[in-house]
Amino acid sequence: MRNIALKLMYVGTAYHGWQIQKNAVTVEETLEKAIASVVGHPVKCTGAGRTDAGVHAENYIANFRTTSTIPCDRLPLAVNTRLPEDIVVVKATEVHDGFNAIGSCIKKEYTYRIYNSRIRNAFFVNRAWFYPKHLDETVMQRAADQFVGTHDFRAVRSVGTETRTTVRTVHYFQVSRAGELIECRVCADGFLYNMVRAMTGTIVYAAEGKLSPEDIPAILASGNRTLAGPTVPPGGLYMTKLWYEENVL
Repeated sequence: MRNIALKLMYVGTAYHGWQIQKNAVTVEETLEKAIASVVGHPVKCTGAGRTDAGVHAENYIANFRTTSTIPCDRLPLAVNTRLPEDIVVVKATEVHDGFNAIGSCIKKEYTYRIYNSRIRNAFFVNRAWFYPKHLDETVMQRAADQFVGTHDFRAVRSVGTETRTTVRTVHYFQVSRAGELIECRVCADGFLYNMVRAMTGTIVYAAEGKLSPEDIPAILASGNRTLAGPTVPPGGLYMTKLWYEENVL
């Protein structure tokens, strides 16, 4: 039995997230059906993370096991012919039996994109959050800096999947602007449900003057979700980078 890691990218607009659901179309289900039709038997994919409905991935890793002998260099082309245009397999790599796309992931980066202009841009619909009021990215960066380090992030997660601990380590939270597009890049050893979207909402609140960047440590310490900013829309969120010891990217 071979263990195959797939590198893929997808636009999440048409899907109810990565993970299979009973009554909704998901990326995982769509991918598994395509792979099964190529390898000739049912497969179960393990994904790098549970991206939510409408969230995108520029880089994503999933692994599955197969008895098929199809060479790895042929798998992406074969699977892509059976996938819709908004999901693309970029690379296939045979990995050791213990490799697991989520368990073997050392850290992840998500990027949240805000289109900050008085006039919306049709090409960013469902790809960036249109925000017409000017945002000061320097204030956003001051606020973002407060999240860096090891903290309990209960105050910036939505109620959802239960986890053993809500403590995570954020390695960096970088805010940059290129014209009217603001990018918020967050790297951590793991993320709670809606954590990036709530962190982004909090630094936007700071830019609006609804809270001070220096308030954020106390908000985190409180664990109170209502003290932080809102959970921003999913269309601006992308999984952008993953780190593994194996060369799967």
